[in-house]
Order: sequence, then C-alpha cells, then structure tokens
Amino acid sequence: MRSIWRTLDRGLARDIGLVCVADCLVGVSYGAIAVSSGFPLWLPMLMSLLVFAGASQFMFIGIVAAGGNPFAAVLAGLLANARHLPFGFAVGDVVGQRWTRLFGSHLMSDETVAFAMAQDEAHRRRAAYWACGVGIFVCWNAGVLAGAFAGSAIKDTDVFGLDAAFPAVLLALVLPSLRDQAARLPVLVGVLVALAATPFLPAGLPVLLALAGVVVGIAAKEPELQEAR
Repeated sequence: MRSIWRTLDRGLARDIGLVCVADCLVGVSYGAIAVSSGFPLWLPMLMSLLVFAGASQFMFIGIVAAGGNPFAAVLAGLLANARHLPFGFAVGDVVGQRWTRLFGSHLMSDETVAFAMAQDEAHRRRAAYWACGVGIFVCWNAGVLAGAFAGSAIKDTDVFGLDAAFPAVLLALVLPSLRDQAARLPVLVGVLVALAATPFLPAGLPVLLALAGVVVGIAAKEPELQEAR
C-alpha cells in the first residue's frame, strides 16, 4: 500500500482528494435524506458499508420513501449498477487477485474507474484506482455517518444543494477526455441517448442505453481511427 501512495504525483493526489471531499458532502446529503425520510439511523450506515453504491442507495431510499416496494427498489439499484459489468472488464487488471480482488471490486465506482482509465502506465492505473477507492470509501461512510446524525435536525435537505455535488464531480472527470476528438462523437451519442430516454424509462435504463450509444459512436469513428494509424 505504501508503494501505491509513492506512485501518486501531487496533481493526481490533489484531484483524488477533491473528489473524496465532494463525495463526503454527497454522503452527508444521503444520510440526512434517509433519516429525515423516516428510516432508522443504522440503515444508511449499513448500506454504505455493504452496498457502497451512491446512486443505488439514493434510489432505494427514494423509492421506498415514496411508498414503493422494497424488492422493486433493490431491482432498480441492481439495474443502475449494471454498468459495473463493463467497468470490471476495463479495470480488471488493477483490482488485485483472490481476496484482494473481492475488496477491490467492492471499491469500484465511476470515479475510481475514471481515474484508473486516465493513467497511461499500469502501476499508475493501480495506484489511482486503489487510492481513489479507499479514499472515497472512508470519506463516503464518514459523510453518511455525519448526515445520519444531522438528519433529524434538517427539515429540508434540498436547501443545501448537496445532491448536485455527485453529477458535478462526474462531469469534471469526463471533461478532460473531450479534448480527444475521437472521444467526442461517442460521448455525444451517449448523452443524446440518455437525455431522450430519461423521460420515458425507469432509472438505470437510460444509462445502459447511453453505453450502447457510446459503442455505436465508437464503431462509427473506427474507420477514421484506423486511417489515422
């Protein structure tokens, strides 16, 4: 683990630190929303330790708080996290072996994958993945703990706007990749597909369709990429 921290340069460590702070704020929002919606104090904390998937956790709390079936909420969360399947193929070389792989897979998130994929060398990919994963796991759970205790005192959690922190972090991670002209068309196709599908499909499906749109965009650009080579 010490070698991982030595591999990180100052800029990468700073970026990971900022993401951890942002995720901590989102965790505060989640804990506060869960408790203020009537859930017991232990539930958001237990879910954060065992599930560790912000989007699915928010989805579960929102569906059940609105009177939905808990089993439907679980299925919706699984659907939203189906994107982790291609994530696993993309970063399978950095999550470790045997028992370490289990914990490494548990730490997988949009941020950890984004930081890992942004690195050119294998040892930097591994360092970025694990540093980001461990940092977010600690900060997220600390934020949820603080938010859960504050939930009974906060009447309207939307006033603080903490729910906007998570998409803002993801947008900040994606923007540097758009400097590459070859990446712009796939991303644009994915965005348009997700925006068009969101009003009509359950949560989670637009994300999966967006992934399919990205694949179509990549296929459309492949002849140009081969010519460039």
